[in-house]
Amino acid sequence: MQRVSTLILAVLLFACTAMAVIPQKETNPVYLNPNAPLEERVEDALSRMNLDEKIAIIHAQSKFSSPGVARLGIPGLWCTDGPHGIRAEVKWDEWDQAGWTNDSCFAFPTLTCLAATWNPEMALLYGQSISEEALYRNKNVLLGPGVNIYRTPLNGRNFEYMGEDPCLSATMVVPYVQGVQDNGVAVCVKHFALNNQEDGRHVVNVTLSDRALYEIYLPAFEAAVKQGKAWSIMGAYNRIWGQYACHNHRLLVDILRGEWGFDGAVISDWGGVSNTDEAIHNGLDLEFGSWTDGLTEGRSNSYDAYYLAEPYKEKIKKGEVSTKELDDKVRNVLRLIFRTSMNPNRGFGALNSIEHILAGRMIADEGIVLLKNDPVGKGKQAQAVLPISKEVKTILVVGENAIKQMTVGGGSSSLKAQYEISPLAGITRRANENHMSVTYVRGYVGDIGGEYNGVSTGQDLRDERSAAELTAEAVAAAKQADVVLFIGGLNKADHQDAEGCDRLQYGLPYGQDELISSLAAANKNLAVVILSGNAYAMPWLAQTPALIHAWFNGSETGNALADILFGSVNPSGHLPFTIFPTLEDYPSHQYGAAAYPGINNEVEYKEDLFVGYRYADLYGTKKPIKYTSDGREYTINPPKHKPLFAFGHGLSYTTFRITKAALDGRNVKVTIENTGKVAGKQVVQLYVAPRKSNAVRPKKELKAFAKVELKPGESKEISLQLTDEMFRYFDAEQHAWVTDKGTYDICIGTSSDDLPAQLEYIVK
Repeated sequence: MQRVSTLILAVLLFACTAMAVIPQKETNPVYLNPNAPLEERVEDALSRMNLDEKIAIIHAQSKFSSPGVARLGIPGLWCTDGPHGIRAEVKWDEWDQAGWTNDSCFAFPTLTCLAATWNPEMALLYGQSISEEALYRNKNVLLGPGVNIYRTPLNGRNFEYMGEDPCLSATMVVPYVQGVQDNGVAVCVKHFALNNQEDGRHVVNVTLSDRALYEIYLPAFEAAVKQGKAWSIMGAYNRIWGQYACHNHRLLVDILRGEWGFDGAVISDWGGVSNTDEAIHNGLDLEFGSWTDGLTEGRSNSYDAYYLAEPYKEKIKKGEVSTKELDDKVRNVLRLIFRTSMNPNRGFGALNSIEHILAGRMIADEGIVLLKNDPVGKGKQAQAVLPISKEVKTILVVGENAIKQMTVGGGSSSLKAQYEISPLAGITRRANENHMSVTYVRGYVGDIGGEYNGVSTGQDLRDERSAAELTAEAVAAAKQADVVLFIGGLNKADHQDAEGCDRLQYGLPYGQDELISSLAAANKNLAVVILSGNAYAMPWLAQTPALIHAWFNGSETGNALADILFGSVNPSGHLPFTIFPTLEDYPSHQYGAAAYPGINNEVEYKEDLFVGYRYADLYGTKKPIKYTSDGREYTINPPKHKPLFAFGHGLSYTTFRITKAALDGRNVKVTIENTGKVAGKQVVQLYVAPRKSNAVRPKKELKAFAKVELKPGESKEISLQLTDEMFRYFDAEQHAWVTDKGTYDICIGTSSDDLPAQLEYIVK
């Protein structure tokens, strides 16, 4: 009898538990109806939640997840790094690997490469492909893309972003967002805002003019929100105007929600919250963390100690704050859940599919930039080193980056890739197909490590030889080869292209500059290939006939590079940032430590609007530009040197010519012709230049672009539409966008320093 009673009691308890978890039919829950209007679902779910459930849903329950409401059948959210691939699974409460054997992803090219394609179609393909990998792993929120502006080449995280120009970044981020979210996965656009350096990122306070904020640093975020309809956005670590970005009232309340109408969720960067009161009132919705009080030792559930957890609930219970802000936060999180984990149109995804491999390779092919390709020799015998001629018999490959795997390391972008084709492997395979022999020598020793957060490449790159010995070996081998390919650059180690710390120098590390010069002296048929997400000094440039900037291109790195080197793909990438000769040529490095990296954790953007090519365009100006903006006085000294390579620069194995440009109302019609012997793609760029203005403005600014593919001898007409927004600037005193009447030059070409076609447009 006792056993029967126990059994009955157990059944009753199970039934009660089930009833508590499964919503009852008689309650007619609107929130479970995917066909009901979204806001009705949100309000219905909110009305059914108690205080504990509301508090729980706005902060993490593990390293990468937040809870839903089990009693109501509402699932939680699972986030994942990063913008270039789906991060390997970590333990519930730790950064260490979970030890899964089925979480190896496809590694896509970094976002600098995507920006260098100058092709929104590639951004859409990227978003669609990476969201399918997220779906396969049941991830709801992709922590990316990053759209912070390239302000200094020392920023260790530039490789994760989309360059120096707000128009390029804004144009490329929108299709990326749409591609991801069309599959029911949310983007989390980051890092909002002004996270433009890694040194001191947790403490620096950024000050700048409103004009620079609105014209340079916000447009990509605004486009992601207003055009892309981003479902979530991530706050930055740094402070702005003295207040941390993750709970910055002006950024999150006034601008993001007030001016842009954002209806998604604001997610903190991991450990980016530092104050409960500010987090309550200043627009943060969902707290994730690493270094907050939530990880205090000895707690049974450390996440309950987060700023938006027990401390928040206690303030409500004591009557110190109302539940109005809490309900708003819960609404935003519920909206995110209904759009993702409760989205009935989500697919099952795919991992490492052939479609993703082809997409990644195509993006890398279009993003690799041919910077220089001068002919070698004299007269009719002169011939460019690239593409590698079929007459070549012996190829020497030099450099650590030819063999080093780059998908592991670099911070939160580190990936456990299923495979990674090295440059050497890709080159060797293609050379063998063409009956060429390949020899490899090390040349230099850089970062011999290959492990990050428990993911290991398995490579042992130790080499005890001296730099002199390595150089001597490389030079001797170079004298015997038909073509020499040096493959170097940066890597994903600390103080290279990596999260958490900035670069220590502008030049290439590990003695590469000296090695390249030695190779150039030994063999005139030298092509230099740099893998990097950043610009760098090039003291050897005049000695080097061919130069390729190849980024970090993920799993298909070697195959994509071989496509370009051997000419099966015609390069069509264009630089998303300006490359100056020296670090001092960058405007952010002309004002001492006050502008970078800061004094006493205070950083002032003293270069104001004049970032990248906007500053380069001042070359030749005789006097400094002096003006006042937002009560701050600015002095912009003209650059001492021209850029080595201009923003938007990129060569091809064919040649192009703009044959016609005309205005038809607001429609700019441009005819471009392929005047060479092979098919190729070219980027037509449109800049707007005011002849006069009531305010200090850059000489010209990119406002539109289009990529076009042409066969030899083929011409095409493309159309670029002028809009009101292209002529305006931000007036801080009026806090409004204004447009000066008058004449504007519409400048059209293929880079910021090559604009042969100019049209006149009058704003009345």
